[in-house]
Amino acid sequence: MCCEQPFNTSRVRPSFKKATVTDSDFCIHYKAVNPDYYVVRVCPYCGFSFSESFSESMTAKHKSDYYEKLGRSWNALDLTGERGWNEALQSYKLALLCAQIKGEKDRVIAGLLHHIAWMYRYKGNKEQESRFLQFALDAYVRVYEVEGTDVNNARLMYLIGELNRRLGNYHKAVLWFGRVINDKSIMDAAMIRASREQWVQTREDMLAAQMELPEEMKQGSS
Repeated sequence: MCCEQPFNTSRVRPSFKKATVTDSDFCIHYKAVNPDYYVVRVCPYCGFSFSESFSESMTAKHKSDYYEKLGRSWNALDLTGERGWNEALQSYKLALLCAQIKGEKDRVIAGLLHHIAWMYRYKGNKEQESRFLQFALDAYVRVYEVEGTDVNNARLMYLIGELNRRLGNYHKAVLWFGRVINDKSIMDAAMIRASREQWVQTREDMLAAQMELPEEMKQGSS
């Protein structure tokens, strides 16, 4: 897309995609090979990194900005073959930088931030996972503010609710789940059902968090 050099990149064969569990924010855990490691394509020649969600063209200004900010220091790293966790994380962070330089839509940037949070979840790094979930949440809210009338509105609203729940913003989570449940124009039965389930879960989380507070803080917050 940037230097216009052709290159091959690896993908996981469908027969090797064996999911074990899917988290409530759509993060899939896999038995063996993780296809998420190969979502980002990294050009070995110029380093420009992108996913299928990126817009398909680059202006001369985009290319100039990329080379100035990142491309000139590219060290010909080859991430086109088999990837482990470190290579996958590196590819996502490169794609995030490229998306920001190229001015991709907030929806694309939110997806990359969310995937980076999942990468840290796979490793059990709660601190970094929460950090990137917050970045993703902020980006999803911007998407809602700009593209709020989109067809996939229910899924977006559900995600905003779920990320708020995971970050401990329980009152905001309840409000977002409630929007999905109560909006008569939403016909997405799966998202309505998921929002009801997570609304109940959020209430339980709130009670559990309240139980953990010191007595004086409980009195102050009631």
